[in-house]
Amino acid sequence: MTSVAAKHAKGKKLKDVIFVTAGQALADAKENGRENVVNGTLGAIHDEDGKLVFLKTVKEEYLGLNDTEHIGYAPIAGIPEFLAAAEKECFGNSRPEGHIRSIATTGGTGGIHHLIHNYTEPGDEVLTADWYWGAYKVICSDIGRTLVTYSLFDEQNSFNLEAFKNRVNELAARQTNVVILFNTPGNNPTGYSIEDKDWDSILTFLKELVAIGRNNVIIGIDVAYLDFSGDREEVRGFFSKFGHLPKAILTCVCYSLSKGFTMYGQRVGAMIGISDDEEIADEFLEINKNTSRATWSNICRPAMRTMANIVADPVKFKAYEEERNSYYQLIRDRADIFKEEAAQVGLPMLPYRGGFFITIPTDSANAICEELKKEHVYVIALANGIRVAACGIPKFQMTGLAEKIYNVMKRLGKL
Repeated sequence: MTSVAAKHAKGKKLKDVIFVTAGQALADAKENGRENVVNGTLGAIHDEDGKLVFLKTVKEEYLGLNDTEHIGYAPIAGIPEFLAAAEKECFGNSRPEGHIRSIATTGGTGGIHHLIHNYTEPGDEVLTADWYWGAYKVICSDIGRTLVTYSLFDEQNSFNLEAFKNRVNELAARQTNVVILFNTPGNNPTGYSIEDKDWDSILTFLKELVAIGRNNVIIGIDVAYLDFSGDREEVRGFFSKFGHLPKAILTCVCYSLSKGFTMYGQRVGAMIGISDDEEIADEFLEINKNTSRATWSNICRPAMRTMANIVADPVKFKAYEEERNSYYQLIRDRADIFKEEAAQVGLPMLPYRGGFFITIPTDSANAICEELKKEHVYVIALANGIRVAACGIPKFQMTGLAEKIYNVMKRLGKL
């Protein structure tokens, strides 16, 4: 192939199976009627009529902004009121003690990019669980890093602490900085959330590791599904555990407006750094601000202002919370339908505790998903499973879906 690309860019291609499959579902719905097509592809909330949800409270605030707020530049670090609101909304009543710094990013994805770019060396490895959002691997590869994994679940479908510790020790023996990505609560694609007791074990181990004096540990927590993973304060309780950690442990929370404020395409989030050392916290702000200037410069002002205004107004915030919670309950109801029917027919699934997705483990995902398309069912084939977007499937279509998938797997001999 003729190419003029730089060596590191040659051969790069992106074919995102999620958006390709979503496009196939839309085409099928246009031809055969939306009510006859199950679209469980994208991580976006759809109502019971199959329409994309834009929370009314958010929409009214967004459309009511003045021209300056709609089209003006924002500071590179983000609007101060937005950053304060992001910290408040992210942590709730469990704000960790320590030095906290925040910077606006292009969704949660932007924070993950900055974290990997600024806290690993070219050629380093980045660790995450074997059930992960595919963009992690793309980000690592694009900036000359490698994503490696540990087994998330043990034989009892609980957090696999031993597998985690073994992989961390392997990385610590090869590189100074150990960057670990956690996607919790409401992991994409499984819906799993790390329990408090497991966080205690994880942090005890990491404190012992850095006490040796050879390594720094950077904990990255992708909380994209925070607002759809359980009781508001209960799911945020683990944040308090990140206060007063050794200075060789930096925590970065990647927060997003995409899900909780239904502003997916506005691409707004915040990376929130937590350290017991003020110099490390200040460094976090400065180096990531610099990287923002070198990539997207600054981000979407109206989405930041919308969120800041809602959080600052008790009346608007109460209305927002009630509306968002109604959709959380809707997604929970849909997931419960699937879980109950899966148990009835004997369809295996990974432990779901919240979030947008449910996952069925299988080594034959591609074949099963292709067969399901013949029945107008569109779900996502992963390397080791099938992802079902409970956020997008109305209850009338969720009913019977587990049995449909079970029957296809049985017909193909894949159970």
